[in-house]
Amino acid sequence: MAVTQIVEPGELIGPVNVDRIAHGGHGVARHDGRVVFVRHAVPGEQVMVRVTDTSHDRYWSGDAVTVLMASEHRVEPGCVISGPGGCGGCDFQHISPDHQRELKRQVVAEQLDRLAGLDWDGIVEEGPTGAGDGVAWRTRTRWFGAGEAWGLRAHHSHRVVPLPAEGCQIALAGPPTTSGRVADVTLASDGSRTETIDDVRVSGTSPVVQRADGRDHWVAADGFWQVHPRAADILVAAVIDGLQPEVGERAVDLYCGVGLFAGALDARGLKVWGVEAGWSAIELARRNVPGATFRAGRVERSLAKLPADVDLVVLDPPRKGARRPVMEAVLALAPRRIAYVACDPSALARDLAIAAEHGWRAAGIRAFDLFPMTHHVECVAVLEPRHRSQ
Repeated sequence: MAVTQIVEPGELIGPVNVDRIAHGGHGVARHDGRVVFVRHAVPGEQVMVRVTDTSHDRYWSGDAVTVLMASEHRVEPGCVISGPGGCGGCDFQHISPDHQRELKRQVVAEQLDRLAGLDWDGIVEEGPTGAGDGVAWRTRTRWFGAGEAWGLRAHHSHRVVPLPAEGCQIALAGPPTTSGRVADVTLASDGSRTETIDDVRVSGTSPVVQRADGRDHWVAADGFWQVHPRAADILVAAVIDGLQPEVGERAVDLYCGVGLFAGALDARGLKVWGVEAGWSAIELARRNVPGATFRAGRVERSLAKLPADVDLVVLDPPRKGARRPVMEAVLALAPRRIAYVACDPSALARDLAIAAEHGWRAAGIRAFDLFPMTHHVECVAVLEPRHRSQ
């Protein structure tokens, strides 16, 4: 169908039928021949949409502001600022927890099929949220000044949405008690604090201790660590279960951060090398895992300086994935297994497709719901040379 209607941001369109979920947590609908990505909807619903973005030729974006036919999986959000016009953190609060995981499963399966040609029939495993309601889990939250109050940013915007009186539903640590000159503050449930004052970022308590895999890890107050209190344990267990390391083997931990996976492998009797771009993280990794060898530098430039004889590799790249140069260099090391930890299923799928080109297969892929009430999902894939599985 030809596109005929001219629509500007802020206009109301519909009714539209939301057919499925897309990567990024948006429902997919069509209006006047145009794809519309709709936040705050559930597949199977009919909604009216307030258009928020018409800058792309092939699609528009918008918010479901009126639900004409509701899904059986729709629930009343626990937070008053989680809906249209609210903060950008919880894009799934209007969906029952069980169905959130089903939608994430659909996204992972679709990305693996479309980008890697893989038929994945796994599930998204429930994270350890206690009662299973998916609240009060986020250990680190960035708060922004909103006049005399504190708030969170709107979706894809610098606009700050003031917090309701009851605070943030998913955060373990509440906002600061005063604003003063501070532009924004990152607070963690362990008491660590990072402030931005006059565009200068200052860490209050650094480093702090995080416990995972039965060991303490020093982490900078503004450094990377999983925000779910049990995420590190879950991911380490999945990596170790997939790699099945043996005492005396040699392992490489790429994008190693402060040494979470390197430490787990070292504790199991392996000789470990780690690579991370940030010097501060490497200094802490050396403190956390004194038995391992760490190198600061970009992964793609450091691989040639690592041992050629490697049994196991852990890849935990940023959201964009490892990409072809790193993947091909890692595969050339010819380890017996690779564990790939991914926070983005599309990046994972693209990198798995590269591995398949070089004769590798996914021996197992697990997905975990470590970010309830959001569209985010964590995956751990285990790769092995195809000939070794035959």
